[in-house]
Amino acid sequence: MPLVSGEMVRVAGRLVVGVAVGGVSAVGEVVFLILALLGMAVGGRPWVYGVARGLAEFERGRILRFFGQAFTGEFSGERALRYLGVRWLVGGLGLGVLLLMLFGAVNAVLMLVQLARGGSIIEFDAPEGVSWYDPVTYVLFGGLLAFVTIQGMLGVVELDRRLARHFLGPTVQERLQRRVSELTVSRAEVVEAIDAERRRIERDLHDGVQQRIVALGMLLGRARRTDDSGRAAELVRQAHDEAGRALTDLREVTWRVYPIALDTDGLRVALESLAEMAVIPVHLRYTLTERYPSAVEVPAYFVASEAVTNAVKHSGASRIDLAVERVGSAIVVRVTDDGVGGADPRGGGLSGLARRVAAVDGVFTVDSPPAGPTVITARLPCA
Repeated sequence: MPLVSGEMVRVAGRLVVGVAVGGVSAVGEVVFLILALLGMAVGGRPWVYGVARGLAEFERGRILRFFGQAFTGEFSGERALRYLGVRWLVGGLGLGVLLLMLFGAVNAVLMLVQLARGGSIIEFDAPEGVSWYDPVTYVLFGGLLAFVTIQGMLGVVELDRRLARHFLGPTVQERLQRRVSELTVSRAEVVEAIDAERRRIERDLHDGVQQRIVALGMLLGRARRTDDSGRAAELVRQAHDEAGRALTDLREVTWRVYPIALDTDGLRVALESLAEMAVIPVHLRYTLTERYPSAVEVPAYFVASEAVTNAVKHSGASRIDLAVERVGSAIVVRVTDDGVGGADPRGGGLSGLARRVAAVDGVFTVDSPPAGPTVITARLPCA
């Protein structure tokens, strides 16, 4: 594996260009700040704030494009002016680092030319030619200069990011207001999801178990009224079969409400039972090595359960892959089927899962092109 890959070169080039653009813009910002002082003195506050906002937006776009960090939210002209009052120092520092890099590169070329001619890099007129310490001096001082300039450029990049985040990013009050809004929406969605879950349970009991029990009662009633012993025995046998099917339906409903194995044996066993009960082959890949709180395992199970149920009912799939793994500080549940695709994320089942995942600050995505496959992914924070 090469020590320097093409991607590393591209990233380094992008950072250098970003620092260079920031250094050039810093010169313009110094000019603007001087004019802003004069403008504020003669009552030109509105245009000063307007230009400051424009320059700050330019800097935010530059940082996003070259440094890969975005800052959301609105900021006032006053905050933008304060930002520019400090930002030009960082830009000037970055420009100085780039000039130092250029100086080092030019000196490196001159030294190499001098060594190639057989001269000394310390004394250009030295008659004895190359000394033993010339290569050592070249490597040591060249490496030191390269290290200092690279670290300086990375420091400027990080300082530029933090400065923009501090002045142009949302304030503490704005973050709190945004969080309150998110929690308000999340609470409403949780209530809606609970109501939808209750309606689904009632529908499953009414359309499934209740109908089975009604049929069972009718069979037993017919068996009591008949005088034919053979016919009565056949009706009792049918009633026995119907009781078994009712019990199976009831077991499925209870598993969809809340599987007891999730508390006693953990998420892995609950998912294994889910895979065994599915009428389509479900291939489970479970890589978690420890138990997690119920706030993580419960939504993880219901995402898998609802996604598998939807695939069985609507996708026409012949295979379902269920993967549960930890990625960073999140548990990722991914359900993939080879069905016809076209799943609507706004449908009742999937939208309910999205609300359930959002309630724990997770991320829920559905990728289902018309020809398939369908991939349902939930990222649940566990840290």
